[in-house]
Amino acid sequence: MKVSLASALGTCFGVKDAINLAMEPQFKSDLTIVGQLVHNRQVNESLKRNGVDLVNGIDDLDKIKTKKVMITAHGAAEKMKEALVEAGHIVYDASCPLVMRVHKTVKSMVEQNYFPVVIGQEEHVEVKGIVGDLDDYIVINNEEDLEKLRAAPTKRFGIVSQTTQQMEKVENLVRKIREMDCVEDVAFVNTICQPTRDRQIAVRDLADQVDLMIVIGGYNSSNTKKLVQVCDEKDVEAHHIEAATQLDRSWFTNKKHVGITAGTSTPEYVINEVHTAILKIAQEMEEMSQATHQAS
Repeated sequence: MKVSLASALGTCFGVKDAINLAMEPQFKSDLTIVGQLVHNRQVNESLKRNGVDLVNGIDDLDKIKTKKVMITAHGAAEKMKEALVEAGHIVYDASCPLVMRVHKTVKSMVEQNYFPVVIGQEEHVEVKGIVGDLDDYIVINNEEDLEKLRAAPTKRFGIVSQTTQQMEKVENLVRKIREMDCVEDVAFVNTICQPTRDRQIAVRDLADQVDLMIVIGGYNSSNTKKLVQVCDEKDVEAHHIEAATQLDRSWFTNKKHVGITAGTSTPEYVINEVHTAILKIAQEMEEMSQATHQAS
């Protein structure tokens, strides 16, 4: 059984920078992260072991016990940051620069009198941050949501995307929007981040070569879920796991080539653990096959 890693996988620079910032010695036992720094269980557990507190969001302001607080890599609205400062906290910002690019792009579109449209998941923390400072907006996640545009006060729309969306989905929705009779002018900026694109392209390429894909990442990680979707579209069996302990040997029965990919919040050591475990399974299955062959 052959085992291959995707050519691009695992943590991106934005995630690495956020983790490195939060793990600095100056913050030990004196930092609260407002939300999940990144959508990865192992990362959040390591932060807690380092004395860092986590609260769900700005609604838990009364639960913050430290002077220092940190904005997650997913970004936040300026209103949220201002509320934290007004509450007497020192705010450290671990927002990914590529997420903040979306914030700036939306602001620029509004200044040009375009009605802001965000393609993404309305309840995702990143999207909440993008729209948090807007007076009016529409979030589109699928074709059924397109009818929302008819209620907009204008026919000029400025469209951006949550950074972790699937490329084909965004392009399809933008095309559908341009074709609507209630739309006269569309300004679209593709704000899917490059690391997300790289991982989607890599898993698509690898999916053409394998008969099983193991996708590693947090179950609440948007970009990891998109990697699973790519496999589904390619009709390749895929299993989404968070850790090597979740591997099931039965998945590998009669498989000839196994691929491994991981979302942008997945640490390298987690990928290495999964890779090593799969190689061990492959070796054991090969030894069993040889023993059976010799016995016969």
